[in-house]
Amino acid sequence: MTLAFTICSINYLAQAQTLGQSLQRTNPDVEFVIGLVDRLDKVNLDADKIPPFQLLEIDKININCLDEMCEHYDITELNTAVKPFYFDYFFKNRPDIKNVIYFDPDIIVFDDLKPLKDNLEKHSIVLTPHITSPITDKFDTREIDHLNTGLYNLGFVAVGRSEQSYLMTDWWMERLKKDCVIDLCNGLFVDQHWMIFVPIFFKEVTLVDKYAGYNVAYWNLHERKVTVNQGKYFINDVPLIFFHYSGYGLNKPTEVSKYQNRSSFENRPDIVPLFEYYAQQLKDNFNDYYIKIPCFYIKPAKIKRYLRVRKALKYPFKKILQFVA
Repeated sequence: MTLAFTICSINYLAQAQTLGQSLQRTNPDVEFVIGLVDRLDKVNLDADKIPPFQLLEIDKININCLDEMCEHYDITELNTAVKPFYFDYFFKNRPDIKNVIYFDPDIIVFDDLKPLKDNLEKHSIVLTPHITSPITDKFDTREIDHLNTGLYNLGFVAVGRSEQSYLMTDWWMERLKKDCVIDLCNGLFVDQHWMIFVPIFFKEVTLVDKYAGYNVAYWNLHERKVTVNQGKYFINDVPLIFFHYSGYGLNKPTEVSKYQNRSSFENRPDIVPLFEYYAQQLKDNFNDYYIKIPCFYIKPAKIKRYLRVRKALKYPFKKILQFVA
């Protein structure tokens, strides 16, 4: 059996539901769970706004250092840091599950995951690189940006049950208890830099999958062309399996992603139908309602990121501001 899950707070439930619905349509045999970094008992959701998927709250998965992690991390870091703990929970508490797949909530699955499941028969860990070919222009994002934020995009990772995957998960959990921060000067960008080690430490069981139809997003659109044939999407003539709408929001519906300036709906008309579809899905899934609900775990910041950097580098204060501006 295969289980897919995502992680989000209540304000992202429109995205999580959209992902879940896409899995229901394309992979009805895959169980879907929303890992909720939030507290349902602290908010009164309208009856028609309660998602029709299992909501597994973060305080229910037996993280023995959860209080310390909540104190240490901001909400973005916390949502990322708990990822391996969910993998660990599913493998320990669901012996019927063979494969566990993580998707970021801002993903839509467009086709059968059978090729991925087939790969998990041979490899216990599957990762996708941000890019698979050089970037030759000067727009954002560039190759150097991927050196800063990680070679692999951890909006997706698939893990099959094996002794090696247990070892990987244990190692990953230990690293993310404290070191899942956005601190580029110390070589950290949440969980993504840690994954650079996985094909080295667990090389016999790890697949870096370069299939063009996986994890299509703003960072690799320079190398991937969208076409449609008989109502089905293709990327470079292979079926689109899942698209990652990272950085897209209904507050700026004319922008492909807030993180880049290379691709637009004007110079990439091939992607327009994909984004029009996604925007409508978010509206239908009550995005305007959820986005206003603050997360229970958000706390006032005790230390600014530039102070983290300053402490790490011991540079003069004005020099630090120059680096982080």
